[in-house]
Amino acid sequence: MAEGIEPRTRPTGRLHRAVLRIDAATPPERDRAIDVLRALSILGVVLGHWLVTAIVLHTDHHLIGASPLRSMPALTPLTWALQPLAVFFFVGGRVAARGYAGARLREVRYRPWLARRARRLVRPAVPLLVLWALVLVGAAATGAAHETVRTLLGLVVSPLWFLLVFAALTAATPLLYRHGARIAVAACAVVALLDIAHFAGGGPAWVGQLREVNTLAGWLVPYCLGAAWSAGAFARRRSAVALLAGGTLATAGLVLWGGYPASMVGVPGSQLSNLNPVSLAAVTFGLAQCGGALLLCRPLRRAVTAPSLGPGAPAGARPRVHPARMLWAAVAALNLSAITVFLWHQTAMLAVTTLTLSLGAPLPGLHTSPDTPVWAAARCAWIPVFAVALLALCAAFRQVERDASGRRESAA
Repeated sequence: MAEGIEPRTRPTGRLHRAVLRIDAATPPERDRAIDVLRALSILGVVLGHWLVTAIVLHTDHHLIGASPLRSMPALTPLTWALQPLAVFFFVGGRVAARGYAGARLREVRYRPWLARRARRLVRPAVPLLVLWALVLVGAAATGAAHETVRTLLGLVVSPLWFLLVFAALTAATPLLYRHGARIAVAACAVVALLDIAHFAGGGPAWVGQLREVNTLAGWLVPYCLGAAWSAGAFARRRSAVALLAGGTLATAGLVLWGGYPASMVGVPGSQLSNLNPVSLAAVTFGLAQCGGALLLCRPLRRAVTAPSLGPGAPAGARPRVHPARMLWAAVAALNLSAITVFLWHQTAMLAVTTLTLSLGAPLPGLHTSPDTPVWAAARCAWIPVFAVALLALCAAFRQVERDASGRRESAA
């Protein structure tokens, strides 16, 4: 809607007022680029899972998981754009460190601060676990195939690892706030050493036992960089350029000559994954993403900040709808339910997949094997349906994502 045009229809008028209310309620000192980066990372995860996760209906009527990346490696570049977890941890580290610094100024002790943030992470997961416990009990009672139950449970529970890692890093924020850059270097070294041991020893048992350490260290790197960012690091553009260029070159070298897979997500059947556990290639790729995020801050900030009325505006003039205000309202709404969206997006896909089984023949892009471009095109057509299902789930469960004061906030 162009600036200066008043909406006339009642629904549009309500939207107009809501957009202006959200924009007016945003504190002037808030860095809107941070919220945009967080929203983009969440959308990237959701779209990535919906595009590279397939549920195949076998002839004996059980469901198993599959991935188009195994049959169509040409889709690998999609994983470079749709695996933005490093950006989420980068932003999360910055927000958590700034929040902790603010809590210290208000003389809020560590335990209440941590408890409040932990509730924002844990509370939205409770209804998800309760609902799926009932679903799985019902599936077992009706004689559902073991493969089907295992497939559904794996896809629903898999996002919960993120909450555990993020909660652990949040708990360590006071230490990371003080020594973020140095700890990031040490964490990167840990990942590198474990990868070297894995390659040199052919994957010895003790390396497998340290999988959780590798995962925690891998995501500790962008989180620490975010904490350092909050303390004033990366103030110069050349720091961001160095991260982007260095991370890109290092990742390309590891993929081309180091034996690491090009896909930044796991591919069923592959001997090595960049995410399970987090590999050095995933860490260097995350460094490049952090550098890119820093370079995008200024244009993103402009994109969601509408021009003010200015000192020459007539007395009593009110702001009008502006594309930047509309975009900011969408970003703010997504951030208010970021954890809910993350937790329920797989359920939305599974709901559409299982409920349509009663329609008869397997539907392309939904129940068929992901091994042809036809499947990819059909899956893209199903994305809006998944989105509608996710919106319905968010409408039902978004109230759970509240902090101790009752205001809905993002969990980062």
